[in-house]
Amino acid sequence: MAEFRSKKAVVSKAPYELYMAFVDMRNFVQFLPEDKKADVTADYDSIHAVVQGFSIGVRVKDRVPYSKIEFIDDGAPFHFFLTLHFDAASDPYKTDFQIVVDAELNFMMKTLLGGKIKDALDKVVDSLVAMSEGRMPEGVDPSMYPEGFDPSKFRS
Repeated sequence: MAEFRSKKAVVSKAPYELYMAFVDMRNFVQFLPEDKKADVTADYDSIHAVVQGFSIGVRVKDRVPYSKIEFIDDGAPFHFFLTLHFDAASDPYKTDFQIVVDAELNFMMKTLLGGKIKDALDKVVDSLVAMSEGRMPEGVDPSMYPEGFDPSKFRS
């Protein structure tokens, strides 16, 4: 297994608030651009999508309330685990957040994809921090989202 860790960052939401946003897989669909939603199905425990012709699915393996959520692949081209960590920060209204991915990748795939996976995880963390502070994440085109989408609604 190859392990990839995102950067750790402080998100401007309490651990219970952040955890609740991720606990239901249907919540992920609302953050997708309108033109991507047609290829995605979700229920409380799983989400499935077609991405560049590949079918990929993720389902919840375990939930530890307000602390972590573990996911496992559910029909992906390779086997992986993903863990979201919601640790209490020094400020009770903020969360130390990190994503860890363990993936079964051969040496060649790890070499080709390793840096891209780490960069993608860091971008997710940066975007979550930005949204928790009421900012649009860097590199996101607001016109891709439904009218009225407002990241400031995610602020405490």
